[in-house]
Amino acid sequence: MSDMAIAPSKETVESVSTLIGFDTVSRNSNLLLIEWAAEKLRAAGASLRFDYNTDRSKANLFATFGEGPGGIVFSGHTDVVPVDGQRWSSDPFKADLREGYLFGRGACDMKGFIGTALAQASLFGRSNLREPVHLALSYDEEAGCLGIPGLLADMRDAGIKPTGCIVGEPTEMRVVAAHKGGRIYRCKLTGCAAHSSLTPKGVNAIEYASRLIARIQDLADEEMESGRRIEDFDVPFSTISTNTIAGGNGQNIVPAECEFSFEYRFLPGVDPDRFISAIESYAMERVLPRMKAQSDAAAIEFECIGNIPALDADENTELQRLAGALLGNSRPEKVAYGTEASFFQTAGVPSIVCGPGSINNAHKADEFVSLEQLALCERFIKQVVATLTTQGR
Repeated sequence: MSDMAIAPSKETVESVSTLIGFDTVSRNSNLLLIEWAAEKLRAAGASLRFDYNTDRSKANLFATFGEGPGGIVFSGHTDVVPVDGQRWSSDPFKADLREGYLFGRGACDMKGFIGTALAQASLFGRSNLREPVHLALSYDEEAGCLGIPGLLADMRDAGIKPTGCIVGEPTEMRVVAAHKGGRIYRCKLTGCAAHSSLTPKGVNAIEYASRLIARIQDLADEEMESGRRIEDFDVPFSTISTNTIAGGNGQNIVPAECEFSFEYRFLPGVDPDRFISAIESYAMERVLPRMKAQSDAAAIEFECIGNIPALDADENTELQRLAGALLGNSRPEKVAYGTEASFFQTAGVPSIVCGPGSINNAHKADEFVSLEQLALCERFIKQVVATLTTQGR
């Protein structure tokens, strides 16, 4: 049977459609989705663990079928990006099935995967497992992977040590074995306000911020021209960019404050601390002294507001070989975007990324996943589970 002839089960389509119906934009609670998933998993025989954020408005859910050490985790985030300002052809929070494609916010990123996995709950429950099957659902991945550290800490405290994890971000069901890491920083400069006709009496925070931004661009150019390269990545070098800036409160006022954010996406094996150290050194040794010469109150502050490790998986790991064999992908791929797989890897769980849909369709209006991709995902999950049963020895 060709892939084009494969269709997902009715249960998978209904499960994904139900998840799309929950408005879990990161600014909102995900508890209704978590409660629905928990009920489905509990009914199938799973043991459940919950990990909540500080105000208990959001939760991670970790479900286990079977007993004993090891096992495979199917992992995905429950939150989605906003639809504000986007022009959709249909209600983004109501699944719309058209001509073999399922449309809706999160259809590919990544309710397609977690919906498919949840649809297999009864299979997990009735399988004669020799190793556990785990399902991990996290919150606030789109807000900077804020939820996954708590889930992993709870796993560690409970002594749960899976032998592998499959994070179902959209890869068109190809095996991704490595991705770049990411750091996001906020920089705030405090100068001194003055009437613009008396500029020497002020400290222009915007102008000094521009010196730092220019230095960041210089470092980006150096990475592109002479930094480490891994040609399998679509962008084979580490990248740096300034992405937001705000400052000033009047056209005739020397601005006392300026704040900007910049992002560093680094290759596996690159030390991200080296970059921020270079920026901080330049700021404190070259820029701040000039500011303080004009005002003792001048200051430059840096804050890391996002930190995603790089995924640097060995291409010969057992999990990669298994997934590659099941999917017919002999060569694992590398991608520029970050995922929660690197957090699992850092916690000692070998991880890959593999899920239905294309990253090219994520975060856009009319986001979709094809039924063919859902069917391939469903088949893959069943095949992985089969390897964990007594019949799969």
